[in-house]
Amino acid sequence: MRQRIWITFVLAASALLVAGSASAQTGNNAGNGPLPYAVAQAAQRYPVTLYASSNCSPCDSARAFLNQRGIPFVEKTISSNADLAALKDLTHATNVPALTIGTQSLDGFSSSAWSQYLDAAGYPKTSQLPAGWQNGAASPLAPSQPADVTPGANATQAAGADNAPATTEPPVKPEPSATNPAGIRF
Repeated sequence: MRQRIWITFVLAASALLVAGSASAQTGNNAGNGPLPYAVAQAAQRYPVTLYASSNCSPCDSARAFLNQRGIPFVEKTISSNADLAALKDLTHATNVPALTIGTQSLDGFSSSAWSQYLDAAGYPKTSQLPAGWQNGAASPLAPSQPADVTPGANATQAAGADNAPATTEPPVKPEPSATNPAGIRF
């Protein structure tokens, strides 16, 4: 009898530890409660970031799609040349909206394409977020320029050559297969 109680205690403690760990790693965005387990697991493995700008109808559609689907995401605003350059460096995208799911970048909004990638990443097909869930406020992608930068100096000169971003190769498009018809790769 004692052994059964001990095993039950250990299993319950383990379940709480796993749930707490998933919640802590994905964060309680915007003061919301913990994420449901399936959402927390997907968000931990493949976090979602939306890159959008204001006065952008496709960006509004993309944001509404993610919210309706119940995807916790971080939003980065693209409102300056520095933001646009940072977007291109990170995702190789040249327009908004753009989306990253883990390391996979998607350029432009397509609900069917985005759904395929979110499904492949393990996000539930319908929202499982707690009632009243809200994603955090959008923030600029690129840090604001320091006030003491000399006019005409470029960002690399202002930050110093040691902080220059490394060049990266553009992502390789994966080939579709019978088990992965969209050719999705993370």
